Amino acid sequence: MKGASTAFVVLAALCWGLSGGIGGMLMAEGWDAFVVSFYRGAIGLLFVLVWLALRPQGSGLTSRRLWFWSAIAGLGVAGNFAFYFVSITEGSVAVAVTLMYCAPVFVYLVSFVLKLEQPTLLKWVAIAVVMLGVVLITRIYETEAGNVTLIGAGAGLLSGLSYAVFIFGFKYAAPHGSPQAILVIAFTALVCILIWPSDADQAVAVLSTPSWPLFAVLGVLGAGLSFILYIIGLNHTAPAVASIVAMVEPVTAALFGVVVLDETLVVSQIFGMALILVTVTALSVYSGAQPAPAQSAS
Repeated sequence: MKGASTAFVVLAALCWGLSGGIGGMLMAEGWDAFVVSFYRGAIGLLFVLVWLALRPQGSGLTSRRLWFWSAIAGLGVAGNFAFYFVSITEGSVAVAVTLMYCAPVFVYLVSFVLKLEQPTLLKWVAIAVVMLGVVLITRIYETEAGNVTLIGAGAGLLSGLSYAVFIFGFKYAAPHGSPQAILVIAFTALVCILIWPSDADQAVAVLSTPSWPLFAVLGVLGAGLSFILYIIGLNHTAPAVASIVAMVEPVTAALFGVVVLDETLVVSQIFGMALILVTVTALSVYSGAQPAPAQSAS
């Protein structure tokens, strides 16, 4: 069972990695980042609604705290999707997904402020190394940073921060209801939030565009199937193991960007990506090994 659960987490990470590349393809065709994010979440909502209908037991939908924290989680996942795709538009898939992978750093910083996690020298050093990695992959030290704009770098970091909000929202909602109920509320909040900044004409045009299969695949892989696989997989997978196998996502997305979208990376960016991925994974493994970890997985 543990082997199957780990495989579920790997598949979820693979789906998320591919979704970044598919989103990049759609935006290269001229589709608005918010429209792409909206449909990713809307299709995901359909999946979790079916999941809730099949497993309605212990939903907790009468709990006000469930609704509140699930809505916070929805705000986080909406920001995560939207800022991630904006970062891809303004930079590249490889850079955007690596910046998003900084989410555990934000979780630690918020945990420090809320006194949920004890600051240590090791954690501060790890955070500093991640920040160095961010400097290297964004190349903000150069007059002309090449293919990454300040907006792209900022959006990538905001996508990671938003994912940290999702982690906390989901964590505090979990005692009050089932995962499927939490995701239904979260994705409903996402749809309500992202419909406003989305281009209305493009949102309608998606329904009749030849590109609709890509939107469908994006929604299935990027939200519907992946979240279900991930949550089911975490039931029997240690957080440390989940953190390690989650590296499948940034690696898959980066390879997709380089191989399929013809994106390029210089040596300093590759080194910066390695610094971030290794350090964040080590942080997550360290957190998972503690008696009271601050996060479930990245």
